[in-house]
Amino acid sequence: MKIRILKLTLESLAGLLQGKTSTFAFNLPSDAEILDIKIDLFTKQVSMVVRSESFEDIAENIPIPELQLPKATGSKIAFKPTTAPIKPPALLVPEPKSNVAKLPSPQPSHMASKMENEFSPEQRKLLGFTVKEDCVVVKPVMFLKAEWDDINEVVRSLGGKWVKGNIISYWEIPLQ
Repeated sequence: MKIRILKLTLESLAGLLQGKTSTFAFNLPSDAEILDIKIDLFTKQVSMVVRSESFEDIAENIPIPELQLPKATGSKIAFKPTTAPIKPPALLVPEPKSNVAKLPSPQPSHMASKMENEFSPEQRKLLGFTVKEDCVVVKPVMFLKAEWDDINEVVRSLGGKWVKGNIISYWEIPLQ
């Protein structure tokens, strides 16, 4: 992987975008590409994942190293925004794996698991259960034939209803 992490303050990034002078030397290679940008509002820091063929290749199993920016000695470097139109990428590239920890997905509440247990084991094999805000969403994982009426009866007994969509239809059971 020929990528590095570049860390800036929010003020530095704003200055760069506005074409103002900066107090650090910015020696990025001419082929540098920004792959991802994360903003941490608590620390007021911007982390950019930058790729360049001139970066040293690193193994995928080690953390992405930080790109060290040397401080300028008294001189200021002006950044001028480009006036060339931005061209969309020719191909969609899959999003690179990030070393930033992702928040765990919310665990279904105790009430949601109770609702799931209201269905027979055969019915549970045909359904997917997810918690969305204040309700449990029950989606069929395959086309339901005769089973639909029995499942609909269980959902209605729990206070739920069938939500008909253009592409995907499902049941919603409110959490009480």
